[in-house]
Amino acid sequence: MTMNVGPGGWVPDSCTLPTAAQPVRVAEFDRFFIDAVRRVDRPGHTRLDLFIDGDSEHLGRDLAARETSCCSFFTFTFEPADEGVAMHIDVPVAHAAVLDALQIRAEGAER
Repeated sequence: MTMNVGPGGWVPDSCTLPTAAQPVRVAEFDRFFIDAVRRVDRPGHTRLDLFIDGDSEHLGRDLAARETSCCSFFTFTFEPADEGVAMHIDVPVAHAAVLDALQIRAEGAER
């Protein structure tokens, strides 16, 4: 598996989102990381947990739905957490590098 090292560096080549739309999606995730994510955890090689404000759950669910429509290897689940909502992102082992890059992006977001 290879990844597009363009804007964001975490878009896998298997993504079916048109190339021209990928920078827009990366920007949407960046904005979500800045505005909604309060904590990032990596409990396993193939799982990333984002703890988000409860008021931002609808934004997270919208992004998750659109992302799985073009990158079907992602699995997003949501559950209540002390900090608001836990947004769990799981991928198969073959796509762990995508999760690595997403984690770096989320942790590097200016809050």
